[in-house]
Amino acid sequence: MQRFLRGIDGVIEALAAIGVLAYCAAALVSVADVIGRRIGTPVPGVVDLVQMFIMAGAWLSIPWGFAVGAHVGVDFLVEKLPGGAQRLLRGLAAVAAAALMALILWKCIGTYQMQVMMGDKSQQLGIPISLYWLPLLVGVAASILALIPVLLRLVFDLPQTRNAAH
Repeated sequence: MQRFLRGIDGVIEALAAIGVLAYCAAALVSVADVIGRRIGTPVPGVVDLVQMFIMAGAWLSIPWGFAVGAHVGVDFLVEKLPGGAQRLLRGLAAVAAAALMALILWKCIGTYQMQVMMGDKSQQLGIPISLYWLPLLVGVAASILALIPVLLRLVFDLPQTRNAAH
């Protein structure tokens, strides 16, 4: 089971790395545009590109937060409880998060399908708006996937990931 859990952790870490690279790309495009404007050659479609990279960065990084417990919590209260109660509360929080992510995924799939059907495009470069939704869909689905090892580790009292805050 540890190998299975580590495999999921690896997928989540890879998506987070891609998310960080997307943030880097947004910064590079922004800097290139600022420099380009000074010398008369701005980056065409900078707004479209930065929006795409920021969307990808945010949504592809969120699953990692679930995997390692980096989200905001009330640990100072939970940590005062006995071990079994701590695991129960953390498990309930993970189940609630997975349910919320499933609801978000369900609702966003419909919106994505509508964007594909309508064929809307970005203003500057004409990027299909549906492509902006793909990182969101992948990130939300990966968030649900990231919560599976969290729950299994809590249920079977296995050690959390090496990056876990608790």
